[in-house]
Amino acid sequence: MFDLDRYLERIGLSGRPTLADVHRAHVTSIPFENLDPYQGRGVSLALDDLIRKLVDDRRGGYCFEHNLLLGAALEALGMNVELYLARVRAGAPPGATRPRSHLVLRVTDGAGNWHADAGFGIGTLLEPIPFGPGIAHDQAGWSFRVVQDGDELVLQAARPEGWSDLYGFVPQPVPRIDVEVSNWFTATHPRSIFVTSLIAGTQDASGRLVSLHDRSGGFKLTDQTPERTSITPVALAEVPALLASRFGLPGFGLGDDGRILRTAGG
Repeated sequence: MFDLDRYLERIGLSGRPTLADVHRAHVTSIPFENLDPYQGRGVSLALDDLIRKLVDDRRGGYCFEHNLLLGAALEALGMNVELYLARVRAGAPPGATRPRSHLVLRVTDGAGNWHADAGFGIGTLLEPIPFGPGIAHDQAGWSFRVVQDGDELVLQAARPEGWSDLYGFVPQPVPRIDVEVSNWFTATHPRSIFVTSLIAGTQDASGRLVSLHDRSGGFKLTDQTPERTSITPVALAEVPALLASRFGLPGFGLGDDGRILRTAGG
């Protein structure tokens, strides 16, 4: 049985909140991070393990962890949840076909069908939007919309240069075993960005996004709102303290090889 009260306490809610309330509170309470695959650890999607890690240990996770935990909570609130696997388009070279390495939810409640996603890295949806192609939706100054592209639905975000694709997916639910396979690939493939790079991030209800990553060589701390972006280089020795102070992820340190390691809490 899913301990709904335990989860709601983690995200600062109680009682019987709405879909939008839960989604917003989840996104703004639980950080995005890939510290386990970055350290060479597998990522378990068993519900007990998700609760232990993201709720009890107050860690974060990446898309599969976030959205499966969110989906379990919404089902406990009486909603229907379907799983979809998406191909990330953001940053892809023209003509490239990426694997289905992102998890998206379709949620049905008494008000309709909704596109929910609490785990698209830094800058995910703050609240669910209606499922399928439609109008643009402003969320704390960021704009999102879904368009049809062949047999795929594509989530786009507004950028200064125009609309930019984030990810696309065929609107056909997948069984849990397909999610397990995609998670295994994403967490263990030697060229997966979640294996080769550290990524941590938070966002708040005002539209502020803060991220730490080393995707382009050295570590950088990015602080972004719809109006401005600041990027600060970060020395490797500063990373453990930043994880604790800016992302709520204490208990990490530097190994002898200069990689970030878990030093407390297992």
